[in-house]
Amino acid sequence: MELIGRIINKGAAEGIALVSESPISFYGGIDPETGNITDRENKLYGQCIKDAILVFPFGSGSTVGPYVLYQLKKNGMAPKAIINRECETIVAVGAIIAGIPCVDKIEVGRIKTGDKVGVDAEKVTVG
Repeated sequence: MELIGRIINKGAAEGIALVSESPISFYGGIDPETGNITDRENKLYGQCIKDAILVFPFGSGSTVGPYVLYQLKKNGMAPKAIINRECETIVAVGAIIAGIPCVDKIEVGRIKTGDKVGVDAEKVTVG
């Protein structure tokens, strides 16, 4: 399956999808030292985003979020790529300063945790 979206930050990556049905806040929702999701309200609580293709509808939370994404990258705990339904400014800035490929305008409900996913510019390949 091929999905076409909008480029937020160029780049290419392949990996296994980790899909959150709910928004993600990087500030307070993910530990930048371990890459683990710390938001107890998220169904992915306790899972690590390291090297995953992180898929979620949109971000939420503080303007500190981009710095958490940058810290995740510096610590080697960042996702390989981010896919959103709607990428808002907090996630976009974080992806850009951390150098993480990011795409939005994607039907994220068509991607399931465990799917093999490729991201290349605006194209997302699932399967």
